[in-house]
Amino acid sequence: MGRRAVLGAAAAVATGSALAGLSSPASAAPAAPRAPRALPGGGDLGPNVIVFDPSTSGIQAKLDQVFRQQESAQFGTGRYALLFKPGTYNGLNAQLGFYTSIAGLGLSPDDTTINGDVTVDAGWFNGNATQNFWRSAENLALVPVNGTNRWAVAQAAPFRRMHVRGGLNLAPDGYGWASGGYIADSRIDGQVGPYSQQQWYTRDSAVGGWVNAVWNMVFSGVEGAPAQSFPNPPYTTLATTPVSREKPFLYLNGSEYRVFLPEKRTNARGVTWGNGTPRGTSLPLTQFYVAKPGVSAATLNQALTEGLHLLFTPGIYHLDQPVQVNRANTVVLGLGYATLVPDNGVTALKVADVDGVRLAGFLIDAGPVNSATLLEVGPRGATQDHSANPTTVQDVFIRIGGAGAGKATTSMVINSRHTIVDHTWVWRADHGTGVGWETNRADYGVVVNGDDVLATGLFVEHFNKYDVQWNGQRGRTIFFQNEKAYDAPNQAAIQNGSLRGYAAYKVADSVTSHEGWGLGSYCYYNVDPTIVQHHGFAAPNNGGVKFHDLLVVSLGGAGQYAHVINDIGAPTSGTSTVPSTVVSYP
Repeated sequence: MGRRAVLGAAAAVATGSALAGLSSPASAAPAAPRAPRALPGGGDLGPNVIVFDPSTSGIQAKLDQVFRQQESAQFGTGRYALLFKPGTYNGLNAQLGFYTSIAGLGLSPDDTTINGDVTVDAGWFNGNATQNFWRSAENLALVPVNGTNRWAVAQAAPFRRMHVRGGLNLAPDGYGWASGGYIADSRIDGQVGPYSQQQWYTRDSAVGGWVNAVWNMVFSGVEGAPAQSFPNPPYTTLATTPVSREKPFLYLNGSEYRVFLPEKRTNARGVTWGNGTPRGTSLPLTQFYVAKPGVSAATLNQALTEGLHLLFTPGIYHLDQPVQVNRANTVVLGLGYATLVPDNGVTALKVADVDGVRLAGFLIDAGPVNSATLLEVGPRGATQDHSANPTTVQDVFIRIGGAGAGKATTSMVINSRHTIVDHTWVWRADHGTGVGWETNRADYGVVVNGDDVLATGLFVEHFNKYDVQWNGQRGRTIFFQNEKAYDAPNQAAIQNGSLRGYAAYKVADSVTSHEGWGLGSYCYYNVDPTIVQHHGFAAPNNGGVKFHDLLVVSLGGAGQYAHVINDIGAPTSGTSTVPSTVVSYP
């Protein structure tokens, strides 16, 4: 807990008709099964999906009830999705606690308007927002009561496909410490005020202005974004996002639930929904196996074999074998932070080397028996070209420890070419239950072996060795946030051959083409503050490997960096929490 308390000290000082006919598009529909399905598609969404319409009575009371339960339940078992049918809702303040998702059920955010607020604040933690994890808002229009909506979140808290008819304040009440965050496919008519937020990534959106920056603010494809100016102020701004495909989402077509699958965009800029019906295809809920907690992995795999997609309703799912996705264009969508726990050291989910799989909206929690991997996209050695129809991994979060003992050698492995990892937080816990240098041992966070992989919004923290190890060619990362493991017992524990410490982001020596924009690594070695980390970033020295706007930060002087990337960049020093930066590498 102390680490999140120290982490923000410097920041506090630095101040639909066209779509109605869509049924089973050829690009997304499963092949007809050879025999009648033994498992049904569709069905109810379970008790923890709470659906409102404008005529529902007692909406505020229900929102308050869920919030009271979830406000401080950081490692609790409650999981909730709050869904609003299209229409207008007046006088609401939806405060969101842990494992709570709120979303509209229209095709456009403007189909569902709340005259009121969707609020995240940090009263539960004395005004410190650095632990406001695991909550989300999606597909709503907000008209904030006082003109500005407060969204003071940390990691794993996406703000997607939202229209704020006013401003957005990303800091907690009192402007306490904050460490976030992610916005995509959203329009904020007024200004965004990050204030104490140390870092933030905004993609394919539109903003009416941006107030300030602390350490690392990154924009790609954002209308109204501030101009490129890193490191003073530390804005990294790309005019477009090279490739993006928005997250699948549940919506209502009349009384029928469907899942919308937005189409891929190249060189994207601005929102997908601003000019009429969004582009993409959709699937009826009857083509999904609607999973409830207690279902076996064998049943989930049977549903996939029978040609169904998967929709995980809110809850915790124990798996005694991997969920195996073998069919192209399969959708695996979670609601309300549905959580997969691999038992007996298995991998939670594996994807074959096929086109167009969409993984979105769930949490993988490592089990007490070490798993070699937790998520594998493509088998080792995958070589198929997926450029026309990539697999996407969106709002898929991984946790090792915190909620209990957990171990995994490598958390996320990306083997399939052209995969897009769009917003993930891969976290070896630094607080909670089951936390210690060996107790929740996890050597590697994200390992990328596939070529042509793109990461947009990569948050990876606290691993015992490399947080990110990138072996594939032509990889790209737009925004990276990292903290090295706090709990290293001494310098020897992190010795990496002749180097002091493992880089946060390591590009393999064999790589000849790679590019990154807006990458930051922070250290807070609170067990042994004398530890020196040789660098935050390691990469081969050739003209094809390029980085833009790198920074390393020593949080309060607990440990230091000797360099930023390789042997380049000034060392951090003292307790002032001032970043050391490199604008361009090589």
